[in-house]
Amino acid sequence: MRMRIGGLAVALALAAGAGAVSSAAVSPAAASATVWSVRLGGAITATAGKAALKDTTTGSVLTCNSARMSGTLKGGIRLPGTGIGSITTATFHCPSPIVPPIRLTARGLPWHLNMVSYNTSTNVGRGTISHLELMLTGPSCSAVVNGTSGTTADGVAAVSYANMPGKLTIHTAGGNLHWYHVSGCAGLLGDGDPATLSAAYAVSPKQEITSP
Repeated sequence: MRMRIGGLAVALALAAGAGAVSSAAVSPAAASATVWSVRLGGAITATAGKAALKDTTTGSVLTCNSARMSGTLKGGIRLPGTGIGSITTATFHCPSPIVPPIRLTARGLPWHLNMVSYNTSTNVGRGTISHLELMLTGPSCSAVVNGTSGTTADGVAAVSYANMPGKLTIHTAGGNLHWYHVSGCAGLLGDGDPATLSAAYAVSPKQEITSP
């Protein structure tokens, strides 16, 4: 059964009542980068109006109407792209018509922000968030999103950062996320199914990340 956006929460309510990967492909105008410059650096927050977590095999989607991350970004010149940022908190608000509600919890923190390539024509850098893991819990359903089924957080999601308007986007392609340890969930999630996370975050204060 294919569920549309928001359908995961509704379907789980019915069920409860019944019982290291590279970033996205580099365009011709972009080039792999080994050193980076960051202004301003320091403490940052990132907020998104919507985030979506999907099982691409079943089509089930959990939609969150807000998401927030905070952490730190290295500042300066000639910085390595690996570990250029650290995400220390990540929260998701995913309203649902059931009690107790579905919860999506970040695990494996701090997550690592890594920059890989830079497009000088668009002023956009691409990279990954690594060390990512998510825990989904709700009535008659629990599951983990990770890179592998092990206990170590090793999920990777492809990202891009646009200097104008200061937006960090998590992309559905280019990562290694899968669903694991699925319990219950009425067949809406499959153990080992590919997972995608998508969101567009406004970063504050706005950063300038360039290479070289």
